[in-house]
Amino acid sequence: MFDHNKSKLEHALAVVYVELALIHPFREGNGRLARILSILMGLQAGLPLINFGNIKGKKKKEYFSAIQSGMDRNYAPMEKIFSDVIGRTLRIRGR
Repeated sequence: MFDHNKSKLEHALAVVYVELALIHPFREGNGRLARILSILMGLQAGLPLINFGNIKGKKKKEYFSAIQSGMDRNYAPMEKIFSDVIGRTLRIRGR
């Protein structure tokens, strides 16, 4: 199921993630909550547990920039992040 709808899933994850991060009322905790929801959405789509472990250093700056881009409803940067995260998750899991 996932392979056929990869771009749709990445888009859905990006939109939900960014919008939740933007509306969450507290500075701390919005990323954790958005990641938990993303993991749940991924599991529902047939993915293994999404591994966000590679978002650090330069990737962390891209992540914050992607959230800022979402303020203009430009979800492409976050879609790219999800594409990378999902690809890494699947490589680790051997899928």
